Amino acid sequence: MQITVIGCGYVGLVTAACFAEMGNRVACVDADEERIAALQRGMSPIYEPGIEGLLQTNRRAGRLTFHPQLGPGLSHSDIVFIAVGTPPALDGSADISQILGVAAQLGVLLDSPSIVVCKSTAPVGTACRVQAILDQLCQRRGLGWQHRVVSNPEFLKEGAAIDDFMRPDRIILGTEDADAERTMRQLYEPFVRNHDRILCMPRRAAEMTKYVANTFLATKISFINEVASLCELLGVDVEEVRKGIGADPRIGHHFIYAGCGYGGSCFPKDIRALLHMAREHDTELPILTAVEQRNQAQKGWPLRMLRKVYGERLAGCTVAVWGLSFKPGTDDIRDAPSRELIDELLAAGTMVKAFDPVAGDNIARAYPAAVARGQLQLFSDPYVALNQADALALLTEWKQFRQPDFALMAQLMRAPVIIDGRNQYDPAVVGAHGFRHLGVGRLPVDAPAPLLRKVV
Repeated sequence: MQITVIGCGYVGLVTAACFAEMGNRVACVDADEERIAALQRGMSPIYEPGIEGLLQTNRRAGRLTFHPQLGPGLSHSDIVFIAVGTPPALDGSADISQILGVAAQLGVLLDSPSIVVCKSTAPVGTACRVQAILDQLCQRRGLGWQHRVVSNPEFLKEGAAIDDFMRPDRIILGTEDADAERTMRQLYEPFVRNHDRILCMPRRAAEMTKYVANTFLATKISFINEVASLCELLGVDVEEVRKGIGADPRIGHHFIYAGCGYGGSCFPKDIRALLHMAREHDTELPILTAVEQRNQAQKGWPLRMLRKVYGERLAGCTVAVWGLSFKPGTDDIRDAPSRELIDELLAAGTMVKAFDPVAGDNIARAYPAAVARGQLQLFSDPYVALNQADALALLTEWKQFRQPDFALMAQLMRAPVIIDGRNQYDPAVVGAHGFRHLGVGRLPVDAPAPLLRKVV
């Protein structure tokens, strides 16, 4: 098929690359000319394992092209995907102005009946609004046919997006049009040949499904974090509780790991957007309100633990931070717990020495003044970041942090304190190496008295 993807961000690029890999001819369109120029050179503007190889392979094969204007990218297109951004507004709502703007352009430029697919995460009713815009412009132009708008939400995990697209657990098609459904099923058939996981439903239900999926997962995270806070008070190890409840197949082990909160471009934004939708219809969602409040409180957990150790003496301390992205496998720092901790430490006058495998440059761009004055230092080696540190805060569970050299860490650090924001380490193991370990909802392990005298 001939496909056009409008928007060369995270969702658009993954969508385009994967469809091209299956033999389709895909034209990608983005108004950012610098981004398009980089893509034409084979350089990906996003970090995602495997994406650059797919882009380069399919670009060389002629299946994938990039355009700064919409007109050339629409030539002979069978399906048009809208994958532009829907950033959060100040009131929490999703800003869909880019989607509606693209719809207006398509209504003028499309010269034959087309399938227009809303891939962007957008509030319930957005696909219907796109349909109305297209219908109005078709009528104004005196055309005797109608475009068909489909809602096709994405369910991609950053860091595993290529695999998620190639081996989807479900594909949601929101349409009431039999011909559009048939074409979309044909497009996705190569991805589900072994098991048909395509679910068709009305457009509004498809849009709602996307929001509910993300907010339910966020709810699981906030629930276990709330349980962890009580475990800390009752002297219970939340890891034992997690294993016990996760063994129940009705609950499962996914998304019940206590930690220092979720971040990224999806969960925070989608919860706020769903809460805004509820307010627009004069109702409240108290569970999701509590989920959001718990997550905001949870991001403050690392600082609370540092104050538990150092009190108000953080101004004279050096804190090492391992992990800056909101999760492993991505350089995305949006709403990341690291941002909350860095903000607070900089305000307290603390020296911050940080390492992340891929997100360091993004943090440097977010804190240019702190980097310039030397209060925030970014390193290319995790152990160098530990030199003379009074504590290590682990905020992202990158694989390379799972089995570090604790003996070397103890030698490098001025004080052996680990603030384990992802419950990555066995308290007994780190305690045996002389560390004071503070985990989320875990029983604390204190280092031997001579070491503790250095930090208390």
